[in-house]
Amino acid sequence: MHPYDAMSSAFTVAHGRRHGLTRWDLESALFERPFHGLRAPRHTEADEHPAATEQMAIIRAARHFTAHMNDHEFFSHSTAALLWGVPLPRLGRTEVHVSVLAPHRAPRGSGVRGHQLAARAVRLVHHSELGLALTDPATTWALLGHELRHPYDLVAAADAFVRVDRMPGPGSRVIRPALASIADLRRAIPPGRRGVLALREALGRVRVGSASRMETWMRLTVVDAGLPEPVLDHDVYDALGRFLGCVDGAYPFARVALEYEGDHHRTDERQWQRDIVKHDDLARAGWRVIRLTREQVFGQPGRLAARVRDALRASAR
Repeated sequence: MHPYDAMSSAFTVAHGRRHGLTRWDLESALFERPFHGLRAPRHTEADEHPAATEQMAIIRAARHFTAHMNDHEFFSHSTAALLWGVPLPRLGRTEVHVSVLAPHRAPRGSGVRGHQLAARAVRLVHHSELGLALTDPATTWALLGHELRHPYDLVAAADAFVRVDRMPGPGSRVIRPALASIADLRRAIPPGRRGVLALREALGRVRVGSASRMETWMRLTVVDAGLPEPVLDHDVYDALGRFLGCVDGAYPFARVALEYEGDHHRTDERQWQRDIVKHDDLARAGWRVIRLTREQVFGQPGRLAARVRDALRASAR
C-alpha cells in the first residue's frame, strides 16, 4: 500500500513518518493542517452555500481533532449540535468547541475553543454512530443559550432535538425517535447558566413537528405577526379518506397549507414530481398551498405573513 493510501483521515506527523511519508510530503499541498501536529488529506468543498460549507468544515475539523484528543475531552456547544445533525445559522468561524470537566484544564490552541464545565451541569454520551464523545442533546441545547444570537435559531435548535421523524400517512410509523424531550431540555437549564433567560423564553415556543430551521422560522414569523399558529407535519386526507400528502404547516379549519421549498425540491427530480402531484391533489380538495423559499422566509417576513393573512381571510369569505 502506498503511504498516502493509509492516510485517509487525520493523523499525527509522527504517525505519518512511521508510514513512510517524508518531511516534504507532510509539508506539501496534498495535506492540510487542521491543528498543530496534525495532517489530513486536503478537502475540496463541493457545496457552495456559505452556511453549509462552514458547517461541513467544522464537522470535518472535529473528526480531525480526534486524532490527538485526550480521554477527558469532549465536543460541546455548536460543534456538538452540528454533530447531532442540528441545523444552525452561519456562525462566522470554524473553530471547534472542546470541553473538559473541572478540575481538568480546558484545551488551548489554534482552531480550538476550550471550555471547563461543571460536572453537575453536564451529561456526556458516546455517540455510537460517530464514535465521538460529546455532550448529550439536552446539555448541548442549553450550551447554545449564549452562542446563538437570534431567538428563532435557539427555538429551531430545540425543535430539531425534539423532532420525531416518521413515515406520514395511514399507518404512520416512527423512523427515528426524538433525541430529547421538551422535559429533558427543561431539566438541562440549571440556575446560573449563561443565556438562561433566552433558553427559558425559547423553551415555551418549542414544538414537535418542525423538520428544518426554515420551518421553525416560518412558524414563528406568522405567529409573531399575530396570526394563528399552524399545525406542523400535518397529514391531509380528502372527503373520502384518501391520503393526499403531508404538509409542513397547516390551518385545517381554513384548508390553508404552508410548504417550505428547499433546494432539494428543485434539484431532485423525483421530489419535484411528487410535489406536483401532491399540490394538484390538495388544490382539487379545496386546499390553498402557500409555497415559501429561503429568501421569503429570511428576507421577506412581512410579505410571508401577508400571504398567510390573505389566504385565511379568503377562506373565511
